[in-house]
Amino acid sequence: MKNIVLFGPPGAGKGTQATLLKEKYNLIHISTGDVFRFNIKNETELGLLAKKYMDEGDLVPDEVTINMLKAEVEKNADANGFIFDGFPRTESQAEALDVFLTEKEAQINGMVALEVPEDLLVERLLERGKTSGRTDDTDEGKIRNRFNEYNTKTAILKDYYQAQGNYYGVNGVGSIEEITNRLAEVFDKL
Repeated sequence: MKNIVLFGPPGAGKGTQATLLKEKYNLIHISTGDVFRFNIKNETELGLLAKKYMDEGDLVPDEVTINMLKAEVEKNADANGFIFDGFPRTESQAEALDVFLTEKEAQINGMVALEVPEDLLVERLLERGKTSGRTDDTDEGKIRNRFNEYNTKTAILKDYYQAQGNYYGVNGVGSIEEITNRLAEVFDKL
C-alpha cells in the first residue's frame, strides 16, 4: 500500500496534481477541501461547522478533520493506497494519521511537497476565485490569512516528516505536465 501526503501551500496545485497522479498510481485521492465543500453544499452539521472556520480563513479543528478522514479511509478499505491532499495540516493531525495507519498495518511512504513562491500563489488564487465560486479565493486579505495559518501551523510538518526521512520537496512552478513528471519521479521511488 502506497500512502502519500501531497503537501504545499494554498494554490500550489495539489488538487490538480492529485487528480493526475491517482490515475497513474491507482490510488484514492482524499481532499479534505473537497470533502468540506461537499458537506457545506449539502449543509450537513460538519459542513456548517467547517464553513464557519473556512469563511474566516482559519483551519477546521483537528478532531473534526481527523474523524472525517478516518471515515473516508474506511469507505475505501480495499484501496491500493491514498493521496492525502490537505491533510495533515498540523503535527497533531500527522501523529493521529500515523497512529490510525499503524492500526491498519500501513504507514505514510512520504510527504511530497509542491514548493511555489507566495506571490505567485496569491495571483493563482485570485484568478481561481473568479471562476471557482470559492469566496475564500476572492479576497486577498483572506488569502494572506490562509498563508499565515499555513506558515505558522502547517509548514512545520516539513520538519516532522524530515525527521522520519520522508520529506520530498518538488518545484511546483511550470506547466502541469512538467510538475506531474517531477512528482512522478518521486512517487516512483516511494
